[in-house]
Amino acid sequence: MFYSHLTNTKKFPVTMKSPFIFLITLSFFLQSLLVASHNLANSSTICKTTPDPKYCRSVFPHSQGNVQQYGRFSIRKSLSQSRKFIRTVDKYLKRNAHLSQPAVIRALQDCRFLAGLTMDYLLTSFQTVNVTSAKSSSSKTLSFPKAEDIQTLLSAALTNEQTCLEGLTTAASSSATWTVRNGVALPLVNDTKLFSVSLALFTKGWVPKKKKRAGFAWAHPRSGSSTHTKPFRLFRNGALPLKMTERTKAVYESPSRRKLSDGDGDDGSMVLISDIVTVSQDGTGNFTNITAAVAAAPNNTDGSGGFFLIYVTAGIYEEYVSIAKNKKYMMMIGDGINQTVVTGNRSVVDGWTTFNSATFAVTAPNFVAVNITFRNTAGPEKHQAVALRSGADFSIFYSCSFEAYQDTLYAHSLRQFYRECDVYGTVDFIFGNAAVVFQNCNLYPRKPMPNQFNAITAQGRSDPNQNTGTSIHNCTIKPANDLVSSNYTVRTYLGRPWKEYSRTVIMQSYIDGFVEPVGWREWNGDFALSTLYYAEYNNTGPGSNTTTRVTWPGYHVANSTDAANFTVTGLFLEDDWIWKTGVPYTSGLIS
Repeated sequence: MFYSHLTNTKKFPVTMKSPFIFLITLSFFLQSLLVASHNLANSSTICKTTPDPKYCRSVFPHSQGNVQQYGRFSIRKSLSQSRKFIRTVDKYLKRNAHLSQPAVIRALQDCRFLAGLTMDYLLTSFQTVNVTSAKSSSSKTLSFPKAEDIQTLLSAALTNEQTCLEGLTTAASSSATWTVRNGVALPLVNDTKLFSVSLALFTKGWVPKKKKRAGFAWAHPRSGSSTHTKPFRLFRNGALPLKMTERTKAVYESPSRRKLSDGDGDDGSMVLISDIVTVSQDGTGNFTNITAAVAAAPNNTDGSGGFFLIYVTAGIYEEYVSIAKNKKYMMMIGDGINQTVVTGNRSVVDGWTTFNSATFAVTAPNFVAVNITFRNTAGPEKHQAVALRSGADFSIFYSCSFEAYQDTLYAHSLRQFYRECDVYGTVDFIFGNAAVVFQNCNLYPRKPMPNQFNAITAQGRSDPNQNTGTSIHNCTIKPANDLVSSNYTVRTYLGRPWKEYSRTVIMQSYIDGFVEPVGWREWNGDFALSTLYYAEYNNTGPGSNTTTRVTWPGYHVANSTDAANFTVTGLFLEDDWIWKTGVPYTSGLIS
């Protein structure tokens, strides 16, 4: 049987001292067989729950098993394929180092980077589901938080595959690079299908049934509470709730001329800081550029000692910053929007992929940025040009500004939160496939090129089992000054579906009158119009009237129950990772 190939079985010698003992043993054996055979099915039955049943059936041997056994097999196979893909990319990078088209090399480098992250995600996922195989039959699902973690990782692994594929397809479009396209991109198509199978079977086999039946309504740990009530100090009025040693405090307060919140924080109500370095262009700090300060941060900390704080004094920092996955629990604080500015000008037109055009990119978990502007100055004529890319789980941006044109803010993957931020852009300027909440933010569509339109969002959920989506909650949508004074007409939309299961919700927000009455725009014909999920709930302002909105099957005017699924505690399940940073937030709907 199929399950015998996927579980470790040991044979024990049987010695019978009497017929009675033999009968008891035989009875126990038969009962065990009956339990083991419970819920067994062939691949045709199991694969009906996946997005591509035909491909799913091709993955598995023709024998029986339950959904968890098939799931373990699929995740293990995904892990194996990921290792194989890394070897393939390394081979092509070495072989094509001489290519005159740098865009192809950059796309391959993106793939190598993403594949390394995917390996981490799949390994963690496989270790988790493998542990459940040793548990009793009554304990084979996971807790809500653990199931959410693994579903998030598998969702991100699938997003990584597609990001790589898109970059390769765009870059390797000429006949001179057909070997890269056929040797790397084409096999990746099947890997993407395999990852989708793994995600579907994990959702079916391990995610608690209560979660699947009730959507996200189960995810409110503090019923009836719309704001967090834990006694934690917040970033307010320039006083920061940071607990430091006297030496660290002196380092911070001297150049910043700021004061920390009163109190020693011994009650656990303040944000713990493990160490601090300062960045100042005049040479009075520890470093003169941000990249050097990031390199000085410790690797792979567990956060128990607090955040490593990088204080970046006012200045225009022309550099490309990347926060690698091992720089965990980093907090970066500037002197304010338009005071501390990180800027670059990479773009797709100039040979970069969208992914690596970012001025500032972060992958490390539990990253926090406060009081910083992130810019890409390439301009609208350069098309895709990213200011910030985040693929960092539990990343938070508070009182920051993101300024570019097309593809300003790339919320690539995993779980992210933005509070009291400003976002400026034109086409698809908030995009990606993270589970992300924008709360109390200002979204400013600006003046694009003639004959272009503005789309605020382009959410990239490509699979119905991904727990991703963009939530815009209690935000303000107004035109930027250059759009107000534009001498030609610009149509502005709330969003359009980048991928088939695109999911965006705008709720309890102010929408100004410049937004098109239909609200949303097609991507290409009827693509995704019946599979997307776009919703609006209780918005205000002259642009919030839903009576003339699109009539697509996937568009909804939500009620409070639906909208609650996209609050902080609805989309993220847990909110401890936010309140521990001192960043203010509202956990549920505003009453």
